[in-house]
Amino acid sequence: MARKEQSAEERILVLQGGGALGAYQAGIYAELCARDMQPDWVAGISIGAINAALIAGNPPEMRLSRLREFWEIVTASYANVFPLLPGVSVRTAFNGAIATMDAIFGLPGFFTPRFPSPGAISFYDTTPLKATLEKLIDFSLLNEGPVRLSIGAVNVRNGNFAYFDTQDKTRPVDVRHIMASGALPPGFPPIEIDGEWYWDGGLVSNTPLEYVLDQPGASARLVFQVDLFPAEGPMPKNLADVADREKDIRFSSRTRLNTTMALNRQALAQAVSRLAGKLPPELTDDPDLNAIRAASHETAVTVMHLIYRRKRYEIQSRDYEFSRVSMHEHWLAGKSDMAESLNHPAWIARKPPAEGVFVFDLTRENVQAGCKRVE
Repeated sequence: MARKEQSAEERILVLQGGGALGAYQAGIYAELCARDMQPDWVAGISIGAINAALIAGNPPEMRLSRLREFWEIVTASYANVFPLLPGVSVRTAFNGAIATMDAIFGLPGFFTPRFPSPGAISFYDTTPLKATLEKLIDFSLLNEGPVRLSIGAVNVRNGNFAYFDTQDKTRPVDVRHIMASGALPPGFPPIEIDGEWYWDGGLVSNTPLEYVLDQPGASARLVFQVDLFPAEGPMPKNLADVADREKDIRFSSRTRLNTTMALNRQALAQAVSRLAGKLPPELTDDPDLNAIRAASHETAVTVMHLIYRRKRYEIQSRDYEFSRVSMHEHWLAGKSDMAESLNHPAWIARKPPAEGVFVFDLTRENVQAGCKRVE
């Protein structure tokens, strides 16, 4: 049995959008679950919002099975379909064929193609997803249970980002909020909530880390940030590589920018707090200082960054290729990366910090993995 991890830190699982690659996040959670490291708070965008809701909306003993059930439902069309031969080129063709079939016929329990019409504003109908989520999530537990849930979407009318948070007891989270977070146009339709219409939160930011760090907290925070698109990659050699690299940059650039800004702001807030303690008594109640304090959250933060890194045979369609074999591979990759990170000497040696912002990236290829302090 895996040893139980004890921590005084608030554990937060931050999940990026990325369609079929979301099975990697489920594998991450599976390893945390195996080590009895349940999160106190889950925040997600798009497929990350769905995974997050499946965790927060079930009791601990059912969370993993509900995640597994969801991923088996949406990959059921290809449960017994495998590449006929080994090799990169064969597997690339296999994945491309599955993605094409997904686009033409839809996915069970997720979406179905719409009959083309002049008034349509999406290619697919996501009514099946509503039924799936209502089956797998206990919404009473989601709103009143011990795990906080935050999910992001974009207001279609004004373009503003909106977060739906179970800590806000005046606005319970229901199936519409989860579907809104994953309503990526033009594939999926916008979702109406209280007179406003919402699209996928990834249109503005594909990670909820900034929102999480902006929220006040009393204890140190341990954030597991799970990204599905890497910022770094090779120079494209052909048009297929161009499409692949473009997608990585498009969905990871905002994540990288927002992560850097959020962590730098957190480090600055802690510096302000330290400086305030050095001021003479006559300045301790200065209005400007109080304003800065009110806008600052100086909680110590540790971020473990986990990034899915695609296989050689995966192409730009990898986020909508829902074969059962790929789902299993993504799940196992997440579990393996989480285990590798938790077993890394740099992680084992760490102690929960009293102050500061620390980032661990322990599975990077071709560079020295380790930890850095954000100044």
